Amino acid sequence: MQGRQAHGIEAEMCASIAAQVKEIWAMGVRVAMVVGGGNIFRGEFESKKFGLDRSVADYMGMLATVLNGLALQNALEKVNVPTRVLTAIQVHAVAEPYIRRRALRHLEKGRVVIFVAGTGNPYFTTDTAAALRAKEIEAEIILKATKVDGVYTADPKKVKTAKKFAELRYIDVLNKKLKVMDATAISLCMDNDMPIVVFNMIEPGNIKRVVLGEKIGTVVR
Repeated sequence: MQGRQAHGIEAEMCASIAAQVKEIWAMGVRVAMVVGGGNIFRGEFESKKFGLDRSVADYMGMLATVLNGLALQNALEKVNVPTRVLTAIQVHAVAEPYIRRRALRHLEKGRVVIFVAGTGNPYFTTDTAAALRAKEIEAEIILKATKVDGVYTADPKKVKTAKKFAELRYIDVLNKKLKVMDATAISLCMDNDMPIVVFNMIEPGNIKRVVLGEKIGTVVR
């Protein structure tokens, strides 16, 4: 959501994501999205930086995801894509409470669903929330949209010789401690045979390319 800026929400990034999501939504793809809040407030980091109780910091991070979800909903509705925000913590004035059957109903009606507030519990990341929600709604695949074009042996911005993986096994991600998703999320995907594609979302059209099966990014299965 922060795009190319260092912090906060970038309107251009929201518009780009909305345009890309509309492309696949118009193809009849049912889309559910999980948004994080690291561009506004990152619980684990901030708890250490400011001496906040970790649970308090994590709840603050969950509220940050609500802000991002509302911004994304606004961007999608501007391009005439019906969207609902479902939250794991109660914020009645701005979002619906997460109920699995309600989420499925929205998807059946052709609405894009945005899940916010993670799992609703501290100490669990957005990655874990994505893996959990994907299983709950019986998703076919998780698309992990990032700022890099896949998973590398090292940070490609720091190590010029870093090599990109075209495909990985779940167990390799865990053993090599690769920063795809956190270990809890990867284990949940492994237990439920949920494939993951890690790709660059900043490149316009990439979401559609992934959905159409083009070999971009890194596949974890």
